[in-house]
Amino acid sequence: LLYLAQDGELLGAFAVNDPVREDAAEIISLLHENGVKKCVMITGDDEGAAKTAALATGVDEYISNALPEDKVAYIKREQKRGHKVIMIGDGINDAPVISRADVGIAMGALGSDAAIESADVVIITDEPAKIARAIKISRTTISIVYQNIILSLGVKATIMVLSATGTGNMWLAVFGDVGVCFLAILNSMRALKGKISR
Repeated sequence: LLYLAQDGELLGAFAVNDPVREDAAEIISLLHENGVKKCVMITGDDEGAAKTAALATGVDEYISNALPEDKVAYIKREQKRGHKVIMIGDGINDAPVISRADVGIAMGALGSDAAIESADVVIITDEPAKIARAIKISRTTISIVYQNIILSLGVKATIMVLSATGTGNMWLAVFGDVGVCFLAILNSMRALKGKISR
């Protein structure tokens, strides 16, 4: 609420409200689909505005009238409970909590310099939907890395056993070195196509 007064006399009051993004509910849904267990909105807005936004977006929980130190305290509590916390923000008040989170994300197009400098990840286009895509890409990438490690160690262990028993040869050793590297590259190229690249 903004109040207008002249010479100590109240002339009127204005209610100002930010509209909720049209794609906000879809973004929360995408985050849940990509393994985010709980989406919490922490805002400095009053209870009425926070509740309206929470109902429109479908967040699991909301906290209103929060100061920057309240946001940091919330993150610390969740981390003490063993939870990994991603913080998404764009304002100068979000900078402390962005830097405290396990992964801090700043919205680059409208974000303050302080929030951007504190962040681990910056979404330049100011499209929160890309956060869900980034989570999906990172999980696929980690999966591919583990597959490549298991493939490499498995093949090399097999070649070592064959060499120790006298059934291995030089060409098998070449495959264990160059061939496995080539297979790992081919496996990694899966990240360039399919759903995660869209």
